[in-house]
Amino acid sequence: MNTNQFSTFMVDGRYYGVNVKLVQEITRPMPITKVPLSPVFIHGLINLRGQIATAVGVRELFNLKSAPIDESSVYVVCKCDGLLLSLVVDEIADVLELEDTDFEETPETVKSNVGQFMSGVYKIQNDILSVIDIKKLVDFLNK
Repeated sequence: MNTNQFSTFMVDGRYYGVNVKLVQEITRPMPITKVPLSPVFIHGLINLRGQIATAVGVRELFNLKSAPIDESSVYVVCKCDGLLLSLVVDEIADVLELEDTDFEETPETVKSNVGQFMSGVYKIQNDILSVIDIKKLVDFLNK
């Protein structure tokens, strides 16, 4: 049976995850340099020991109510196609190993502003894990 591992986190009370192979690190908030004229979901740039990462607010990306970045916020730093993205999330959860048999395509009822960044959902105990496709997000940011 095939399985995949996901680093999971919460955003606005919802459960999300990214493929653990794409996660470089998880860190607490650090100074952000604003980028003029950037979309509202681009919080700015952060310096990770000499590597520059784009800080993407998942709440703003999904048109959810903004929340201030505070000591409970977490950055999930992902690397894809040579680009570093720092997903700004509310709180970190567990790393889950999930079976392919629990995977489903993104339901059509998911709004396109969210669905365009998802690879699908997993049925997990008492909840649904929405999987963010980092490659789709990188492609969107590079347009």
